[in-house]
Amino acid sequence: MSTDAFFIVEGEAFVPQPVCRGPWDPNSLHGRVVAGLLGAEIERRHAEPHLRVARMTVDLWRLPTFIPITVETAVRREGSRIRVVDAEAFAAGQSIGRASCVLLREGEQPAGEVWAPPPWDFPPPSALQPDPRPPIANEGWQPMWESRSQGRAFGTVGQKRTWMREVRPLVAGRELTPFQRVALACDFASPLANSGSAGLAYINVDITLYLHRYPAGEWIGFESTDHGASDGISMGQCRLYDEAGPIGAATVAGLAQRRRS
Repeated sequence: MSTDAFFIVEGEAFVPQPVCRGPWDPNSLHGRVVAGLLGAEIERRHAEPHLRVARMTVDLWRLPTFIPITVETAVRREGSRIRVVDAEAFAAGQSIGRASCVLLREGEQPAGEVWAPPPWDFPPPSALQPDPRPPIANEGWQPMWESRSQGRAFGTVGQKRTWMREVRPLVAGRELTPFQRVALACDFASPLANSGSAGLAYINVDITLYLHRYPAGEWIGFESTDHGASDGISMGQCRLYDEAGPIGAATVAGLAQRRRS
């Protein structure tokens, strides 16, 4: 893993580094780093052993530039088995996005069988070669992840499947936790589910991540399961896996968008 982190800490602020650059505008951050930072701060400040994030919803309502970011959090509901926490990110006094997490306390698994989709039959990452540079990347883009697919994961019309793992820390000096890995990765549901024969034409404005368990290991598997679009508004969904099996799902909404050079 590279030692170049997405953010460095200065006082109460998180300072974005050049590796945060997103695909839509060379002067703005990638949405994944904002989602990851919000989720990481909720986990760092409010999670505890056996109380884990089961749902995270992120609203990305402004393309942030490379201005230092501060994060504020607040507990909205506190109970013996459920905790609800909100977080909001600010840059130069302006809100750039928010997140809400539902944390649930682990308990005994009920007896009985429940229907579930068939096991994922995609080859493990060790059996696949690294993908080439993403075609959506702008000139100043630096690698944010490693992905491994069968054929092209972008620019095709069929169902897409891929593995991805992080190649750098989120915050300098802090190791990625299992939840932070998937909080950073879940934004990937947008390009995977919403790209097609003309590439990716939708910018995601939100992400909802559901997890019934945290991922084990570095690799997160994505399988696109739904896409719909009308009048420049899209939705997409992916199932999420680790090498042991399914871990949850991610859903995104998007708007038609053109890239700035």
